[in-house]
Amino acid sequence: MVYNKYASPVVSVFVVMIFSHAAAYDLLDPTGNITIKWDVMSWTPDGYVAVVTMTNFQMYRHIMSPGWTLGWTWAKKEVIWSMVGAQATEQGDCSKFKGNIPHCCKRNPTVVDLLPGVPYNQQIANCCKGGVVASWGQDPSAAVSSLQLSVGLAGTTNKTVRLPKNFTLLAPGRGYTCSQAKIVPPTAFYSSDGRRRTQAMMTWNVTCTYSQILASRNPTCCVSMSSFYNSTITPCKNCSCGCQNRNNCVQSGSEIRSVVGMNTPSNTPLLQCTQHMCPVRVHWHVKLNYKDYWRVKISITNFNYATNYTQWTLVVQHPNLNNVTEVFSFDYKPLIPYKSTNDTGMFYGLKFFNDVLMQAGADGNAQSELILEKDVNTFTFKQGWAFPRKVYFNGDECMMPLPEDYPYLPNSVHRIPISSSALGGFLLLLLLGFW
Repeated sequence: MVYNKYASPVVSVFVVMIFSHAAAYDLLDPTGNITIKWDVMSWTPDGYVAVVTMTNFQMYRHIMSPGWTLGWTWAKKEVIWSMVGAQATEQGDCSKFKGNIPHCCKRNPTVVDLLPGVPYNQQIANCCKGGVVASWGQDPSAAVSSLQLSVGLAGTTNKTVRLPKNFTLLAPGRGYTCSQAKIVPPTAFYSSDGRRRTQAMMTWNVTCTYSQILASRNPTCCVSMSSFYNSTITPCKNCSCGCQNRNNCVQSGSEIRSVVGMNTPSNTPLLQCTQHMCPVRVHWHVKLNYKDYWRVKISITNFNYATNYTQWTLVVQHPNLNNVTEVFSFDYKPLIPYKSTNDTGMFYGLKFFNDVLMQAGADGNAQSELILEKDVNTFTFKQGWAFPRKVYFNGDECMMPLPEDYPYLPNSVHRIPISSSALGGFLLLLLLGFW
């Protein structure tokens, strides 16, 4: 039986209780987190200059537009004199300062990344991407975001500096819980020729972990299924992602783009009217059966007019992913969170080809097919074995159909034929109508 954490309100309450007393934990990415490293690089007359580096060590959960927002509470009465590579969202009350005015005087500042194209004198390495950060599994080189700030009215030695408290991270919405800052060994830096080593004056780390339950009361995607051996299509469950947006949804034939434009804020969902009311649907179709291989078609459909899913990821757990032979149209990477198991893989769009799922409509669809080699000891079409155990889109687990609703193998079928033109033609027409 496929386990679904949204299947029962009692289970949901129980899981919430667990997460309220423990750090978030993802079974498919047990070590995934966002680490914020604060390096004090030099001292100033009334404080220090620090480089803050945010590294996304999550394998498949990235930070999409409109990007991250980082916040904290100062331990004393510190101010931010200046920033490079980022900016505080509010200046706060700086009326007591004469002459030089700080960049931010708030006791609890919030900081955002700068947009691409800012002047060079406002940039630092790994900044200015609008807060978009790739996942570590997808692109480690783009999984880092940095900023520099000059802090005043702070300590000027390792013994007088006080660590900020109560770190918060929106990426771009809720879901992350951050630890308290912890002093760690100073970061080491090496010259370009590798012959000289320097180090930060002081370094502390903050670790932020993600919980889907904290991020949303409902799933954000659902899974539908079909197969060549059964004419029944298993749709997403009704209200898979909750039906609170049903009164404001958009009929598919509406001229929605002329009404809201192409740049509607992504924090205000504008969903196409569907039975499931999910922003994203993933469809798994068991397409063909060969002697030693079998073929699957995966389709991702965007029903959210307000969102382009940039650098999306799709994670699938299935026991036969240990024998993937070929993947078309998508990039693929095996995920092996535990050495004893190889049943999880990550799919993502090819750069500049299908890495963006545009808004709902003709551009809101991406498709791929994969060929898997059969293991004669485990392979079967019976009891839903050919369908995935878990599916994640952009790091959030999707609502699966109930196991009893999976396309079933007809009882009269004793041996699945390698090909059947008549059945294939019938199902092709059926699926064309479905898509």
